[in-house]
Amino acid sequence: MADKTAALIKAQQAVAQSTSMAVQDATDNLRNLSTIATTAIGVALSQLLATGDPKYVKVIEEAQKAMTKGTENFSDVGTKAAKILKDFTP
Repeated sequence: MADKTAALIKAQQAVAQSTSMAVQDATDNLRNLSTIATTAIGVALSQLLATGDPKYVKVIEEAQKAMTKGTENFSDVGTKAAKILKDFTP
């Protein structure tokens, strides 16, 4: 019985570590996406102000959409990781 309990605890620790890494990866992804989107928005806004060309509005909108998707992905990963941990409790 002690061996089974020890094995379950080790398995739970492995699952916890894996889900933690998934959340960390999602965090890194969101951070990187935010940097790229913010940079793209800044450049597009600068060009929009300089030229008045409305094509830059589309760039800004697409960068904002990418951020929204990235945030949704981050939330989804976190929610699923928490569910996995909860459901795995021995």
